[in-house]
Amino acid sequence: MAAIGPHQRGISGFRNWPCRWLLLAWLAGPFAGGAAELKSGVARVDLTPPLTMKAALGGYGERMSRPATGVHDRIWAKALILQDETQRRVIVTADVLAFPPGLRDAVAQDLAGEGWRTEDILLLASHSHTSFDLMALNPKNTFRLAPLGIYHPEARAFLVGKLAEVIRAAGRQTQAVTVATGVKALPGWNRNRRSAQGVADPDLTLTRVDSAAGQPLAVLVNWTAHPTFLDPRHMDFSGDWPGNLQRTLEALVGRDVTVLYFNGAEGDQSPTPRPNGGSAWEQAEVYGRDLALEAWRVWLDLRPQPNPALAWQSGKFALPPRVAHADFKRTGGAEYGLTDDNIGVLLETVCPPETVTTTVQLGDLAIAGVPGELAAGLGLELKSEVQRLTGAKHVAIGGLANEWVSYLLAPEEYRRGGYEASMSFYGETAGPTVVREVTRVATPAK
Repeated sequence: MAAIGPHQRGISGFRNWPCRWLLLAWLAGPFAGGAAELKSGVARVDLTPPLTMKAALGGYGERMSRPATGVHDRIWAKALILQDETQRRVIVTADVLAFPPGLRDAVAQDLAGEGWRTEDILLLASHSHTSFDLMALNPKNTFRLAPLGIYHPEARAFLVGKLAEVIRAAGRQTQAVTVATGVKALPGWNRNRRSAQGVADPDLTLTRVDSAAGQPLAVLVNWTAHPTFLDPRHMDFSGDWPGNLQRTLEALVGRDVTVLYFNGAEGDQSPTPRPNGGSAWEQAEVYGRDLALEAWRVWLDLRPQPNPALAWQSGKFALPPRVAHADFKRTGGAEYGLTDDNIGVLLETVCPPETVTTTVQLGDLAIAGVPGELAAGLGLELKSEVQRLTGAKHVAIGGLANEWVSYLLAPEEYRRGGYEASMSFYGETAGPTVVREVTRVATPAK
């Protein structure tokens, strides 16, 4: 990429270009990264596996690892390359339940010959329960328990290959872009599934990415709710309501735009069905369609600006000791076929002792990556802290980022018990630990 020369910088009195650059970086603030030209490339790849693969659907132990029987609507991986003078990064969204630890490393290894590192990649899952089974993608899952999910090497290799493919495709043609982000509150569109009085996150966050010539290239959409209109009886591949959201918004914007959806702190959030939704398939379609209409209205009001700041922080941190919740055998354990004899071994085998977070700032937007299913109350706390410490105008939680470690609750919610608590594998301090560590990594160095 050609360097931006001093005649393009617009600050008089500085003949020396490095001095100008340093002054601009200082004026832009600690998180901003200056006013360098940002280039982007975008691509999509069909993730739907052939039915002959006999890939299982995830999210419900009741399915007993039976393979999908059909395809209701196709699932996709989408990639947005972000590149300036000093860095090349990529955000990848996928219509999948979640990613197991180590899968991002495998994608980076596939791309290593092209200069990609693990820390350059942010994977974000929609959390569709009618897509690949999480445990079928984890080579450490050697337990052969049908309710838990059975490791499927072919499915893992397929997904890794497709994620590498979409990153390559997005990088083939990059161009200068303009960016803008807006937020619209949609109270009542989601609800706290643990308590009628519980917290819900009402913010629909949308980022518009256009070419410098004004051509729509990509739209990032963040909304917080489980994609669970479809239950264990539904055995066809589908993106659930996020798939319908993306297809509808792409049709509304037109001009071959690519919509990338990512979930938020959805650990205790469910979608509120729209009126007259009909069957489960119809409810998923109507909800995604109506949400797309709201997103389109936000998109129309945005005026993208050139040279958006790009900052990218990534870091590892230790998780609290692994422990099974007292409710595990009664709720999560009962669903997934686990007992006192195997739960300890399972946690030590498939639940990592440490995890990773990635935070991205793109113009006015900061995405704080959380490696699991954070409860919405903690999510709002995290958003507020990241906004305060970074100065980002808008903050969105990137839920299920890079890998799934467990549900993540506030201590009082963990002690209260229930399904979400039983699927929280690091004790009552896990939620606050993740909020603290994600905030730490997101905070720019002084």
